[in-house]
Amino acid sequence: MSQNLEPKISIDNTFEKIVDILIRLGVLFLLIGWCFDILKPFVLILIWAAVISISLFPMYSGLGKLFGGRRIVPAIIITLVMLSILLVPSTLVGTSLFDGLNHLRQMYMDGEPLIPAPGDTTKDWPGITKPIVDIWRMASVNLQAVIMKYSTQLQTVGALVLSLLAGIGMGVLQFMVSILIAGVLLAYSESIVGVTHKIFIKLAGSNGVHFAEVTVGTVRSVVKGILGVAVIQAAMAGLGFFVAGVPFAGLWTIACLILAIMQVGVGLIAIPIAVYMFSVTDSVTATILAVWLVITLLSDNILKPILLGRGAPAPMLVIFLGSIGGFIYNGFLGLFLGAVVLAIGYKIFMEWLNTETEI
Repeated sequence: MSQNLEPKISIDNTFEKIVDILIRLGVLFLLIGWCFDILKPFVLILIWAAVISISLFPMYSGLGKLFGGRRIVPAIIITLVMLSILLVPSTLVGTSLFDGLNHLRQMYMDGEPLIPAPGDTTKDWPGITKPIVDIWRMASVNLQAVIMKYSTQLQTVGALVLSLLAGIGMGVLQFMVSILIAGVLLAYSESIVGVTHKIFIKLAGSNGVHFAEVTVGTVRSVVKGILGVAVIQAAMAGLGFFVAGVPFAGLWTIACLILAIMQVGVGLIAIPIAVYMFSVTDSVTATILAVWLVITLLSDNILKPILLGRGAPAPMLVIFLGSIGGFIYNGFLGLFLGAVVLAIGYKIFMEWLNTETEI
């Protein structure tokens, strides 16, 4: 009789264990999902804060030695410097856009043409540019006729530009919050490094520490060699635009930054502006601006080898797709973060393939 009950008792115990595990997993997933929903509005900000703190950790360590091993003071200094680096150019760009719009409004009130007529130098331009020059000349004479003729295209472009500017404004605010959080992460970096290593070990076993080092190295390489070079080039181009008095210099600077991060280059903006300035301003100013923009374009070949060191962290195609995809999916902040995340994914995947091959 007892022999017949043993299988039934064993089945009942197994069923109870399965139910118990399912309940625990259900509660765990519910808790994780709930936490994710709570943090979802801040996920991008937190990830970018982690990227900033990883990139600035060598600088933080150096300052910590200067201040006798203190943690808070170096973190505060780095945070204030980063906020200044972000706010000063943002203020200049915003002021430039506001002044440009105000200038256009004043010109319209005074009855002046909003678009200057093409200069005499446009007569020597190649024949392929004739349609552009004709539209330019027509707009300088009768802007309303051009607006009516290309109203659909202008509405599309206008909506895109307004959406882009709104996204950039939000992105700047997200940047500021990320910098503040990065300062806190730097102040408690020692304990955070230990937790990060434990997480990677849990995920990847004995290779966890190696994957953690690969992730940190990739983040620093992308931020310095890709994003850093893009910011420097955009700043150089923007400086030339502001000094030369290019209309809407702030807008063109932002466009240069976006194209530089996407690895397309600032040439798509810089070259047309240089040509335009030759036709609307004096030759000295236009020539100096053209020379400065040529230096800006060539600086890419000097800065990248210095900042990247032993090589690119990922193929340029990966950076290109990451920046564009991040920009489409997450806006202006995603432009920076997308390149970093996709480069990390690529490097970890390649390291994983090599590890599997060795086994």
